Amino acid sequence: MKTDSVIRRSIPLAVMTALLVLGAGCKNPFVHEDQPAPAAPQAAAPAAPQAEAPAAQPAPPPARGDQQIAADIQAKISAESALNGQNIQVATLNGVVTLTGRADNDASRALAAADSASVDGVRTVVNNLVVGRPQTAKAPQPVRKHREVAQVLPPPPPPPPAEAPAPQPPVQFVPPPPPPPPPPVAKTMTLPAGTVIPIRMTDTLDSASTQPNTPFHASLGGDLIVDGMVVARSGANIVGRVVTAKDATHFSGSSELTIELTKIDTVQGPVSVVTDSYSKQGNGRGKNTAAKTGGGAALGAIVGALAGGGKGAAIGAVAGGGVGAGVNGVTRGQQVQIPTETLVTFHLQSPISVTTSKTVGGSPTADGLQQR
Repeated sequence: MKTDSVIRRSIPLAVMTALLVLGAGCKNPFVHEDQPAPAAPQAAAPAAPQAEAPAAQPAPPPARGDQQIAADIQAKISAESALNGQNIQVATLNGVVTLTGRADNDASRALAAADSASVDGVRTVVNNLVVGRPQTAKAPQPVRKHREVAQVLPPPPPPPPAEAPAPQPPVQFVPPPPPPPPPPVAKTMTLPAGTVIPIRMTDTLDSASTQPNTPFHASLGGDLIVDGMVVARSGANIVGRVVTAKDATHFSGSSELTIELTKIDTVQGPVSVVTDSYSKQGNGRGKNTAAKTGGGAALGAIVGALAGGGKGAAIGAVAGGGVGAGVNGVTRGQQVQIPTETLVTFHLQSPISVTTSKTVGGSPTADGLQQR
């Protein structure tokens, strides 16, 4: 047991001695040349057991800056052929490295992180690389133009000749119509007694067939005007009556017709009038009958005298007178007529008053007063 204990204590001493020998023969890299080499430790007595001396620790290397770390990482990534052409940016702050940009695939992303972590001075690697290539806009494909085979078409037919435009009628200027005249003013006009009233017969009157008080019709032969105002228009309706109608007798009577006016259509309306009368007589038969009777008696006396002397003359005169009277009795007196279109003039016996707005020269339909 004692021998084992001595052997166990001898082995560390031998190792320590070998280390000291090696240390004395090699140059310390952390010791500058101008400093004296440390003194060799004194050899311990092999017989007395001593405590183990601690080994000398090397001094830590100086700290590296962020810029140097980033530059080393960037150089290492650039040297990797698998990472060529990939957009990888490196940023370092207090030994923390951040990778940004794009990697082609997951293997490239992991390789960049491993290269960054292997650089001295890197404490942590933050891998923010995005996998995948950036999408680039595709260039528009050129439009292929197909060659069109020109087809030879027959020429179109010539267009028909254009029709000549119809001549435009000349523009005529139509003046505006004149303003309407002011409404006429109605006035009451009086036709005095003695006013001449010409008429034109419409009916035919005959003494042989007409009876007294028979009405007849006529038309006014001209305008009745008082102070420039028209009282009755030409052609107005006229009504009259037959006063006397005498037929011719067989011996001494003569025919006769007497007429007068009773009503005139004025611009105001029909107005009753009193006029003088118009008479027309036929030739009488009284004298003609006596002459014819005396001539017959004389002729009879001559014939009687030639036949039988004085007595015969007296008989012939009586017979001749009777013959003359008989011949005249057979012939009636001349009848009188007032045919149509006969122009007859009358005169007013009493004045008449008519309200009118018609003036001389005015239109019959444009007068303000209408007939009632």
